[in-house]
Amino acid sequence: MLHTQRSYAPLWWIGFGVMALAATFVLIGSGWDWDYVIPKRLVRLAAIVAGSICVAVAAIVFQTLAGNRILTPAVMGYEAVYLLWQALLLLVLGAEGLAALGLRGNFAVSVLLMLLYSCVIDWWLLGRSSSKSHASDGKTDVYVLLLVGLVLTMVIGTFTQFVQLRISPGEFAVFQGLSYASFNRARPETLAYAAIAIVLVLVVLRKTLSVLDVMALGRECAISLGVEHARFTRLHLALIAVLVAVSTSLIGPTAFMGVFVANIAYALAPSARHRITLTLGCAITVAIFIVAQLLVEHVFNYKTTVTILVNLVCGVYFLALTVRSRGNP
Repeated sequence: MLHTQRSYAPLWWIGFGVMALAATFVLIGSGWDWDYVIPKRLVRLAAIVAGSICVAVAAIVFQTLAGNRILTPAVMGYEAVYLLWQALLLLVLGAEGLAALGLRGNFAVSVLLMLLYSCVIDWWLLGRSSSKSHASDGKTDVYVLLLVGLVLTMVIGTFTQFVQLRISPGEFAVFQGLSYASFNRARPETLAYAAIAIVLVLVVLRKTLSVLDVMALGRECAISLGVEHARFTRLHLALIAVLVAVSTSLIGPTAFMGVFVANIAYALAPSARHRITLTLGCAITVAIFIVAQLLVEHVFNYKTTVTILVNLVCGVYFLALTVRSRGNP
C-alpha cells in the first residue's frame, strides 16, 4: 500500500503544478482587473483546458488503436480538411464572407465537415471490410486506414496550397492566422458547444476504459479475452474524430503535440491503465499550453505563436523518438 501511495504521489504534484500555472496565467500582470483582463484570460484558459483534453485523449486512444507510439491523429487528415475548408471559404466568400459566417458558424461547419470526412473513410475502409463474407484481418484494416489517411492528408494539403495561390495577399494573411493554434479566437459560445461535445465523448469513453486497457495488449489478445475488436475500433475512431474536430475548430492545428504529451504521459505514469495515462496526458498538455502562452504574451510580446513554440519542442522530440525507435517492432 505504501509503495502504491508513493507511486501515485507525483500525480498529485503534477496536478498542483498545473493549478499553480493556471493561477499564474490568469493573474500575472493583470492588475487585478476583474472587469476586462481577468475575464478574457479565463476564456483563454478555458480554451486551453478544452483543447488540451481533446489533444491528449485523442492521441493516447489513437496510439492504442494503432499499436504505435509515434503516430498522431493528424495522419488521418482531419486538420488538412479544416485548412482546406478555410482556404475555400476565403477563396469563395473572401474575408468579408468569413466575418459574416462568424466564429460560431465557422466552428460548427468545420466540425461537421471533419466528422463527415471521418465517417466516409471509416465506412469505406472498416465498414465495407467488416461486411465481407470472409473473416477480415482487423489489424490490416487499421493499417490500410492509416495509409489512406496519410495519402489523403498529402493530397488535400497539396490542393490547399493550390487554393492559397488563388486568394489575395490580405486573405492569405487571414488564412495564415487560422492555420496556427491560437487561444485568442475562442469565444464563450464556441467554448460552450465544445464543452458539450467533450463531455459527451468523455462519458462514452469512461465506459470503455477497461476495453481500451485490453485492446492495448494487441488485437489477438483482445479478441481472445472476448472484446469485439472491430466494433470498438470503429467506436473509438468516431470519438477521436469528434475530439480532433473540436480542438482543430476551437484552437487550430496542433501537429506533433499529441505524440509528445502521450509519450511523456507513458513515461511518468505509474500504471499503463488508460484511467491514469489519459488523466496525466491532459494535465501535461494543459501545462505545456499554459507555459507556451505565457512565453508568447510576456516574453516574446506576441512576436511568435504558440504553434511555433510547441512544434519546435515537439518536432525535435518526435524526430528523436523516431530515430530511437527505428528498427524496433
